[in-house]
Amino acid sequence: MLLNPGTHFKNSAFLAAIATIATLPVLAETANFGTLNLSRGFLPATAILRGSTGGSYSLSAIANADRHKNKCLGFATPTPDHIITLQQNFSKLTIQVNSGGQDTTLLVQGLGNGVRCGDDTGQNKDASIVDTDWQAGSYRIWVGTLEPGVKSNYTISVQE
Repeated sequence: MLLNPGTHFKNSAFLAAIATIATLPVLAETANFGTLNLSRGFLPATAILRGSTGGSYSLSAIANADRHKNKCLGFATPTPDHIITLQQNFSKLTIQVNSGGQDTTLLVQGLGNGVRCGDDTGQNKDASIVDTDWQAGSYRIWVGTLEPGVKSNYTISVQE
């Protein structure tokens, strides 16, 4: 049986397009540095992530302000640095960046693209978010700096 040479190419291109589309949700849930799954009652020592800043993507492109009207500031990479999956609802969580005193920012994007942003914590230049009503699901986290391209290692700790 002879096939039209264009038919094989069209079928291959179609299959490649389907394979690409099928992998998009997986690609959307990748993180630069790591993920964390949390259930109520987790030990704070187990809720630590590590990474480094250094992007030039403006976090205000994700959101100008969060649900509490806090400005979303800083520069990071377009891909989230971390993904935290909450196994249950949490009435309150604190997410704290520790970069050894660098001026960091924080953006957390959750369900329905709801956003929470944080900047300085009191006199400390490291960012944090303290908020209530965290619904079960996945949250994408970006750690930024006020100037694009600034490299700094950090840890993130999560507490109930």
